Amino acid sequence: MSEKHKIRYGWLNAMYIYTIVGAGGFGLGMIAVPNTMQVIFKWPIQDPIVFGIAGSVFLSFALLSVLGLKSPLKFIPVLLLQFTFKVIWLINVVIPLILADRFQPYAILHVVIFSTYIIGDLIAIPFPYVFGKETEPAPERVIV
Repeated sequence: MSEKHKIRYGWLNAMYIYTIVGAGGFGLGMIAVPNTMQVIFKWPIQDPIVFGIAGSVFLSFALLSVLGLKSPLKFIPVLLLQFTFKVIWLINVVIPLILADRFQPYAILHVVIFSTYIIGDLIAIPFPYVFGKETEPAPERVIV
């Protein structure tokens, strides 16, 4: 790895831990006790299939982030996917709802939480490393 690629391992690990706790907690709650989650967060009634998909995705981020703690660089795509979907959601769902004056107060907490993930991922993800040209030779494969 060249000097131009500064990897912030502390930030990477912090974002993996934040994802394990935050996304894992939400995902597990959405799958295990969906009605309770809807009451706690004042969410409207949800389609159980779509709600379950969202919960499964959040829980998947958390489980893959556990692996990211062991191999931070190998699991950067988890953080990159998390960052990307949250930015897309903010731009294509939240902003149009705000502009149409249809944004609901219960969603403020989600915007704040998602924004902390976006900012954290922007700091943690080593974009020059991720999108840079691979200049180092790949390690030799050993077949046993």
